[in-house]
Amino acid sequence: MPELTLSNIDRITRDIRRQEIIYSHLFDDLVDHVCCDVENEMHSGLSFAEAYRIVMTKIGFRGLKKIQEDTLYEVDSKYRKMKNMMKITGVAGTVMLGFASVFKIMHWPGAGILLSLGALVTSFLFLPSALVVLWKETRSRKRIFLFVSAFISGVSLIFGILFKVQHWPGGGALITAFVVFTMLLFIPALLASRLKDEENKAKRPVYITGAIGGILYLVGFLFRVMHWPMTTLIMTISMILLFCLVFPWYIWVEWKDEPVVSARFIFTVLAPLLFIIPGALVNLNIEMSFEDGFFYRQEQQDLVARYQELRNEEITLNLKDSPFFSSVERVHEATENVIGEINKLEWRMVQVAEGEPGKPAEMGMSDGNYEKDIPYRALSRPFHTGPVREFLLPGCPARQELENSINSLNETIRRELGDEKTGSTGVIMNFSAFLPGQDEANKDIKLITGLHGLTLLKSSILGLESDVINRIAMK
Repeated sequence: MPELTLSNIDRITRDIRRQEIIYSHLFDDLVDHVCCDVENEMHSGLSFAEAYRIVMTKIGFRGLKKIQEDTLYEVDSKYRKMKNMMKITGVAGTVMLGFASVFKIMHWPGAGILLSLGALVTSFLFLPSALVVLWKETRSRKRIFLFVSAFISGVSLIFGILFKVQHWPGGGALITAFVVFTMLLFIPALLASRLKDEENKAKRPVYITGAIGGILYLVGFLFRVMHWPMTTLIMTISMILLFCLVFPWYIWVEWKDEPVVSARFIFTVLAPLLFIIPGALVNLNIEMSFEDGFFYRQEQQDLVARYQELRNEEITLNLKDSPFFSSVERVHEATENVIGEINKLEWRMVQVAEGEPGKPAEMGMSDGNYEKDIPYRALSRPFHTGPVREFLLPGCPARQELENSINSLNETIRRELGDEKTGSTGVIMNFSAFLPGQDEANKDIKLITGLHGLTLLKSSILGLESDVINRIAMK
């Protein structure tokens, strides 16, 4: 019967040691068992490499780990409890988050409660129990940092998504923390553990390139969530790097010598197809479709307001020789003052968003002509939240000036029509329909949303002016 050489036994020993078998007696038994199986296969005339491949295929990718896990489950009660908790909480958390997603999509009550419970169960029951199980199975002090960084990143991501979906303050900070922790802690720790593998030096360039691609993907994800510019470019570069370079490169290095297709290979191929690629495509599509749709509608709304303004001006001029022209002119001037205030306010918001802190962008406004069209599609920070907080929230000086202008217009209308005929004009005093109120969530309103509200306010005021001119003429 063929016998294994010392180098063959060393090869088997090294491979089993890489499986992180922590029980010494179990380790020796497994080495002996694998050596006997290989010798048995070699008895049929196979070489060591062929016989060893057949034996390891029979055992499976996690076969040896499974033997150790079953042993731990029988002899370690704490491991058994943690493993059961990990299974139960993992299923429970996933089910709750799944139902919460459905409830959110369908706008059913209880979505927020399910989402919060799912996040709590996953973060503070499933992940800690998973850490204990991993420690019990590996006993590797070198990987503690990897496990802890994965836990911190996972909790930050779960609660970041929860806060974002629920529109609670701090969601952006948590998402940012997830990206930072993953880029600076988890990915470097994972890369370091892979680079220490002396048996797979050929994979090191793949791991390094994959880490760079993963970091770029995370940066694109952060930019997408925070609505920062260059999201599409960063996401595209990361996708090209990961799936046009790293993915085929890793497949070739990992399985070039494998004669059969394993379940691990199938999972490696399906995982990016089912999760990562669709997620990235949805992100890119949502970003482009949302921005294009908004900009188009905003431009059309601006055209409507501009047409209304020109139409009212033409009507006012046509009434120049009428006996009630002075009344119409006073209403028109008061309306133009409000429109001028809104135009100026829109441009100031854009200048703040496009400039640096404390230094608004010039944007060609040195001549003070705020009637120019805003170049929406050229804005680099359309989702900036600072301008709304600075100019539109209740109590802001700019908001107060705008309210004073509208109140002055309202008083002019009352004088010209009389109090008994101004009941229907009170709509202009309902600022909540166009401008943010006192709610805490309004502090996160984006620039584009604030501009849209101001444009709708202009259209409402110009429509009111047209109605008042008709009333004066009828009077």
